[in-house]
Amino acid sequence: MGGVLSRAPMAGTLSGMLRLRVVTPAELTDDVVTLLDEDMAVSGLAVARGTSVRPPGDVVEAELAREGANEVLAGLRALGVHHCGSIQLDQVRTWLSRRAFDAELATPGSSADAVVWADVTQRAYEETELNWTYASFMTLATVLTGIAIVLDSPVLLVGAMVLGPEFGAVAALGLALVRKRMALFGLALQTLTLGFVGAIAATTALALVGRALGWITVNDVIGPRPGTAFIYTPDRWSFIVALIAGAAGVLSLTSTKAGGLTGVFISVTTIPAAGNIALGLAFGVGSAIWGSTVQLALNLAGMTAAGCITLAFQQSVWSRVAVRRSRARRIPRRML
Repeated sequence: MGGVLSRAPMAGTLSGMLRLRVVTPAELTDDVVTLLDEDMAVSGLAVARGTSVRPPGDVVEAELAREGANEVLAGLRALGVHHCGSIQLDQVRTWLSRRAFDAELATPGSSADAVVWADVTQRAYEETELNWTYASFMTLATVLTGIAIVLDSPVLLVGAMVLGPEFGAVAALGLALVRKRMALFGLALQTLTLGFVGAIAATTALALVGRALGWITVNDVIGPRPGTAFIYTPDRWSFIVALIAGAAGVLSLTSTKAGGLTGVFISVTTIPAAGNIALGLAFGVGSAIWGSTVQLALNLAGMTAAGCITLAFQQSVWSRVAVRRSRARRIPRRML
C-alpha cells in the first residue's frame, strides 16, 4: 500500500486532464463510445444507459487529456451529437490516476500549450456580449481614468487599466479573423465601439459637471502631467508595447499556465486614452482629443494584430500535432 500511495501523486503532476460529459440519443451511443474508446487521449470511459430524460437517451462520461480535446470534439460534432444532445467539457483541477498520466504522456503535445478551440471560442462570445455589466465596468474604468489624469496619479491609472473589460473583445477580433467567424468579429467590433463611445460620453458628462463645480480646470488637462503624459503622446513604442501586451494576453487566455492579465492591462493605454478623450471633449482641447485618439487606435490595432498572429501560430502548431496524433492512433492502445 505504501508503494502505491508513494507513486499516486506522480499520476497527478500534469495539469491537462479534462472531464467530458456527453448526452446522446441511444442510437448514437455505440458510435460515441467507439470514438472515445479508440482515442489514446481518453483514459477513463463510463456509460449510463437510459439515464437522460431531456433529451431522452444515454450519458457518456470520459476522462480526456487536454491535448486531444480538439480531435475528440470534432469527432463528436461529426456524429451530430451537438444537434440532438449535448457535449460538456470541464477542467479537472486535481486528479490521481496512473491511466490518465499515461494518456497524457502518450498524447502528442503539451497540456499547457494545448488550445481547446471550442473553449476559447465560447469564452470569446461570452466576453464580447454588450450587457449592463460590461458597460458598467467600461464606464467606471474610464471615469477612474479621468480622476487619475486630473490628479496625475499613475496608481489610479493602473487601477483603471485593470478594471477595464475591453481586452476580451479585442482578443475576440483576432480569434474571429483566424477561425473565420465573421459573426464574432462583428459582435466584438460592435461591443468595443459602443462600449468606448458610451464610456467616453458618460465621462465627458461627469467632467462637465466637475468643470461647472470648479473641481476640474483646463490646466488639469493641458498642464504638465509627468505621471500620465504618455496617454496622449503616442510614438513607435506605443505600438510595440501593444503588440507584446496583445500576445501575452492571448497566451493567458488560451493556456492553462495563465498568470493573470494584470500585467497586460497595465502595459497598454486603451482605457486611459478614452478617459483623456473625455476630458479633452469637456474642455475643448483638440490636442488631447487627437493625441489620445491616435493612442487608442494604435493600441487596439496592435493588440488585435498580435492576437491574430499568436492565434494563427498556435493553430498552425496544433494542426501539425493533430497529424502526429492521427499517426499515433494507428498504434494499438495495449502497446502504449
